[in-house]
Amino acid sequence: MTHGNTAPEELDADSAASHERPTAVVVGGGIAGVTAALSLADGGMDVTLLEGRPRLGGLAFSFKRGDLTVDNGQHVYLRCCTAYRWFLDRIDATSLAPLQERLDVPVLDAEKNRLGRLRRTALPVPLHLARSLATYPHLSLAERANVGRAALALKGLDLTDPALDERDFGSWLAEHGQSQRAIEALWDLVGVATLNAVAGESSLGLAAMVFKTGLLSDPGAADIGWARVPLGELHDTLARKALDTAGVRTELRTRVTSISRTENGRWAVEVPEGPDGAGRTVTADTVVLAVPQRETHDLLPDGALDDQDRLLGIGTAPILNLHVVYDRKVLKRPFFTALGSPVQWVFDRTDASGLTEGQYLAVSQSAAQDEIDAPVAVLRERYLPELERLLPAARGAKIHDFFVTRERTATFAPTPGVGALRPSARTRASGLYLAGAWTATGWPATMESAVRSGVSAADAALAALGRPRGHLYREAA
Repeated sequence: MTHGNTAPEELDADSAASHERPTAVVVGGGIAGVTAALSLADGGMDVTLLEGRPRLGGLAFSFKRGDLTVDNGQHVYLRCCTAYRWFLDRIDATSLAPLQERLDVPVLDAEKNRLGRLRRTALPVPLHLARSLATYPHLSLAERANVGRAALALKGLDLTDPALDERDFGSWLAEHGQSQRAIEALWDLVGVATLNAVAGESSLGLAAMVFKTGLLSDPGAADIGWARVPLGELHDTLARKALDTAGVRTELRTRVTSISRTENGRWAVEVPEGPDGAGRTVTADTVVLAVPQRETHDLLPDGALDDQDRLLGIGTAPILNLHVVYDRKVLKRPFFTALGSPVQWVFDRTDASGLTEGQYLAVSQSAAQDEIDAPVAVLRERYLPELERLLPAARGAKIHDFFVTRERTATFAPTPGVGALRPSARTRASGLYLAGAWTATGWPATMESAVRSGVSAADAALAALGRPRGHLYREAA
C-alpha cells in the first residue's frame, strides 16, 4: 500500500539516484519513524517511509472490536513532554489530546476506602506540591516530611553523572528514609507508570530524570494529557495525512529484510514483497532505522556500532491492558489510580471508543511480568471483583464485554546499567542513523522519547548534509 503522490515504480535505484534532492529511507512507521520522516522532509529531503504493519503508530494504535474503537493501551504524556507536544502540533492533533489545566490525580486506597489527590498549585517549585503533600492521606506525617527531604536530595542529583545509571532507585530511596509505604503510595505510583518498572528494578539515572523533569522543574511540568479520540486517529490517520502533505512516500505492509552499501556509497534497502510480488531494492543517501532494538541489531551492517551485540542486552518489559464494558456508568472521574489493589490506573474510554450506552473502562497494568501471559478467565476473576471493591457503582452492573490486550515487549527495561547500552542516533556508517524510544534520548520508553529519537536522527542526517534542522521544539526546563 502506497500513500503520497509518487507511484511505487519511481522508487527503483535509477529513479532515486536521479533526484536532485538528497534521498532518505526511514524503516519503521512508529512515532519515532514518523517523526524522523517528517523532520527529514521538512529539512528538504526526498523521503520514503517503509512500515511492515498495515498501519502507522507502532505500539500506540487502535483497532476495531465490534462497534468499539479500542486503543491497544492507555498512553498519556505530560506538559514537560515538549517534543511530543511539537509532534501533536505538527500533525494537527493538539486539540484532540489536551492537557489538564493543573495536575490532579485521584488516588484511591482500596483497603481503607479513602480518596487522596496529588494536585499542584500555581506556586513555584517545590511549593507547588507542598499543600497536596501536606494533606496526602495515604502517608503519615513523618513519611510526608521524609518525602520532602528525599525530593530535595533528588533535585540535587546531576543527571549527567553516569554513576547514577549503575544504581537502582529503590535502594537510593531507602537510603533517603523512604518507607515501603511511601514507595508504594507515591514514588512507584509515578515511577511504574512512566518507567514500566518498580523502584528496585529501575535505574536511578532514569528515575531521577523522570522526577526532576516532571515534578521538580516547573510547576506545570507534570500536568497530564491524553488522547480524547482513538490513538489511531492521531498516530495513523493524522500522521499519514501530515506525511502525505510533506511529500513523504509511505508504504505499509512493506517489510525490510536487509540494508547494505552500494558501490557508489549509497544505501540499498531490500524489500522482498513488492506490489507485483517481486522483490525490490530501494536506494537512498540516508537510512534511518526506527525499529526495536533486536530488529535493529539484525539489520545493522557489520561495524556500524562498536559492540553491536550490546543492543541484545537491552531488555524489554510488558504492559497488560484490561478492557471492561459495563451496562451503566460506574466511574464519574476521567481516571484514577489505586493503592492496596492489583489495579494500577483506570481510564474512562467511553466517548473515545464510540460507545453510546454504558461505560467502557481501560485498566492499564505496567511492569506486568507476572500476569502478561495469564489466561483471560484468570484475569477476569482477579480484576472484576477488584473494580467492584474500588467502584461501588460497579457492584451489580452487568458486564457487556471483558477482553485483554498484551504488549509483551512494550518498552525497554529501565534496569540499572541500561544507559551504557543505549546507542546514540549516529552510527559509524556514514548516512545510517538510529531512532526509537530505546535509543539514548535520556528519557524512559515513552512517546516523548520516541519523538526525541526521531528528531535526533533527522538532525544528525541533515547536519551531515549541511541542511537546516526540520523541527522546532523547546527543551523542558
